[in-house]
Amino acid sequence: MRSRYTAYTLKREDYLLATWHSSTRPASLDLTGQPAQQWLGLTVKRHEQTAADQAIVEFAARYKINGRAHRLHEISNFVREGGLWFYVDGEIL
Repeated sequence: MRSRYTAYTLKREDYLLATWHSSTRPASLDLTGQPAQQWLGLTVKRHEQTAADQAIVEFAARYKINGRAHRLHEISNFVREGGLWFYVDGEIL
């Protein structure tokens, strides 16, 4: 989760797509076309392995756009394949 947050802060679309599960991965993210964001921090609120190869992570990410503060609060679903964890999807709270 932390590595994906860092990839968002660095606009590393290649890393985000590589760590996104193939069943839900978009063709592209176009991070360069989004408004400039100033990322302020990530708080992992909860993480839980729900099965041998499945887990959830609840997090809050804080950022600013044009000086206005925002907060993304999500519960993300991950699956492990070949020893690697992949983001599947998430529920924004």
